[in-house]
Amino acid sequence: MEIIFTLLGGLGLFLYGMNVMSTGLQKAAGDKLKSIISLLTNNRVMGVIVGAIVTAIVQSSSATTVMVVGFVNAGMMKLTQAVGVIMGANIGTTITAQIITFKLTEYAPIIVGIAVGIWLFTENRKLKQIAEAFIGFGILFIGMDFMGDALKPLKGSPVFRDLLISFGEHQSLGILAGFAITVAVQSSSASTGILLALAIEGLIPIEAGLPILFGINIGTTITAVLSSIGANRTAKRAAAIHVMFNLAGTLLFIFLLQKPLFDIIGRLSPGDIPRQIANAHTIFNVTSTLIFLPFAGIFVKLSKKIIPGDEEISQGIKYIDDRILETPSIALGSAIKETLHMGNVAKDSLENALAGFFDEKQKNVDECFRKEKIVNDLERDLASFLVKLSNTNISNKNRETVDGLINTINDIERVGDHAENIAELAQYKIDNKLPFSEKAIGELKEMVEIVMKSYTTALTAMSNLDGSLAMKVVELEGKVDLMEKSLRASHIGRLSSQQCQTSSGIIFLDLISNLERISDHSSNIAMAVMDELKKKA
Repeated sequence: MEIIFTLLGGLGLFLYGMNVMSTGLQKAAGDKLKSIISLLTNNRVMGVIVGAIVTAIVQSSSATTVMVVGFVNAGMMKLTQAVGVIMGANIGTTITAQIITFKLTEYAPIIVGIAVGIWLFTENRKLKQIAEAFIGFGILFIGMDFMGDALKPLKGSPVFRDLLISFGEHQSLGILAGFAITVAVQSSSASTGILLALAIEGLIPIEAGLPILFGINIGTTITAVLSSIGANRTAKRAAAIHVMFNLAGTLLFIFLLQKPLFDIIGRLSPGDIPRQIANAHTIFNVTSTLIFLPFAGIFVKLSKKIIPGDEEISQGIKYIDDRILETPSIALGSAIKETLHMGNVAKDSLENALAGFFDEKQKNVDECFRKEKIVNDLERDLASFLVKLSNTNISNKNRETVDGLINTINDIERVGDHAENIAELAQYKIDNKLPFSEKAIGELKEMVEIVMKSYTTALTAMSNLDGSLAMKVVELEGKVDLMEKSLRASHIGRLSSQQCQTSSGIIFLDLISNLERISDHSSNIAMAVMDELKKKA
């Protein structure tokens, strides 16, 4: 029991250290991590590079592949792109094993002590984030030391020794053991850490270590498979590709490349079992990627055979998925894209409402009502996502950005509500065949032109984070306010002199009131842009 508890304690410290290191690296990378994802194209090699870099930062291939499932489910990534990123993630995860084999356990307390001192006393935000990464780095090695101490008593156990030897003699047992451990801890880095702890203590021969490593490679796919439950078909196919790729690589090495692998790692690190395992891990994943990358299209086709059916096209959410929350800085970029998408849906709704009013076409009125329901759904889902994002390990600056986005989606939702109000006015105008003078229609169209320009410019300012455009929106809002007061006064005069019908007059006043409110919300969006720019200054 003492061995088990000490081993679990060491594993807990290892996982915690890896998490702290990952959080620190992600905070330090910040916008760079978002720009790395933006490099994604249909170029598979670029996908591999992106996958490897992101995994090296988040310190988990499982986290990266779960994120890939989220991107695919949200429609941000195509299957052809996902293949490269998944292969790259397998390469990136080998960095953890390489780091562990440097055997820095005796220096770990010093690293933690210095890093904590810097973290406590520095005011520099970037230095604080780097210190946080080093704190996690040190704790990771302390966890490795705990695991090593826990396993030392097993050196004198012939039963344990014979069990490990049997993994080399019967590779299927070793593969099964590696698979089971990885499924249990839900982290290939953690199970690789346990394997390396055994190797560092001299408890496992390389002949038994490799089959366990192969099993770990298969077991890491389960996280993505579990994550794809409840996702769309395309996301399920991404998870299936991960399973197929890792399984194909394992079969390739078991039946064809195992002897060459033994020869290479033996020459690179003679007698050093931990380093041999780490090198085997890297060579295995790099070689598998080089061999199978040209056949990425075949993996995509096979995934469609395994999971048949047409790809679903989402009418609402396009860029966010809870799985992306694994990497908060990337999730923030996705939330901004989704906010802009919501803004454009509200714009479509408004354009249809206005077309329904001026052209008196029922199809435009109906389309406005349909789009407004989508805006409401987007607002609900996006607000929920932003609250979850705010509760992740993001910087205070990014948390302020999230708060600003919550206010912005509320403004956009209100624009959708006003569009719906205008559609209802259009419906009443159509049903009752209300007449409007040319002068009244001309005045309304003039105001509509300015309001639409204001709202469109606000969205563009948000998309480009452009302060000059944001200022232009604020100026337009003042112009709209003056116009609304002027049109209201002149129209009340027409009503008093009975130059227009009372019903038409009321519709006119309601319409300019809704337009003025849309301009107010556009100004709010622009002000949020200026607040964001002040934070970056």
